[in-house]
Amino acid sequence: MEREYFLWKQKEKPPFIALVFQKPAGCIRGGCVDADCTILPMIAHLRGTLLAKHPNQAIVETHGVGYDVTISVPTFSEMPAAGAEVALHVHTHVREDALSLYGFLRLGEKLLFEKLLTVSGIGPKLAITILSGMPADEMVGAIRGGDWLRLTRIPGIGKKTAERMVLELRDKLPAPAEASEVRATSASPVEEDVISALVNLGYQRAAAEKALHSVRRGEGPASFDLLFREALGALSK
Repeated sequence: MEREYFLWKQKEKPPFIALVFQKPAGCIRGGCVDADCTILPMIAHLRGTLLAKHPNQAIVETHGVGYDVTISVPTFSEMPAAGAEVALHVHTHVREDALSLYGFLRLGEKLLFEKLLTVSGIGPKLAITILSGMPADEMVGAIRGGDWLRLTRIPGIGKKTAERMVLELRDKLPAPAEASEVRATSASPVEEDVISALVNLGYQRAAAEKALHSVRRGEGPASFDLLFREALGALSK
């Protein structure tokens, strides 16, 4: 079924959450002409009050709604104490019977998580386990170096899965020097929100960054809504 996308963003005041909605053709704002139409919220970024945290779970409240987010051990370790404000990069995983949120303090960890999901046999729960079992830079080094034996030290990772990680990700992960260059030219918080939203729509991060760069405005910071719409338009050409 042909699909189109639109975005809704709370504008009142922080905490902030960007929701990207996906709707089938025939669906209209405020109503739907298709009986089987469903609109799925794709959360790309979440900022609010940290109500509780555990090694694999965080509950973040924004505008009176508490979001249950699955997190990795590294994210848990770097989180502030309960009651403080926290901002998470979020991957929304949608199944027929569930919608699950996976949150990361660092954008790089989210991107690595999404790379792991492309490996056959690795789902979101195993990907979180992998990220919790080995530092991200060490894991990237092992994958790029073809050291599958080192990867088997991660709980839940056997030889076959480790070999698939090397085979399928070896040429897709940036070298340390490239990663440093990306950090040096990092986007603004608003631009990162736009990139995250586009990635959650299914676009590759590199393509999203290129589209955003093509619509950046030199006269000053642009709004999230404007940048998102223009970047999406550039990707659609």
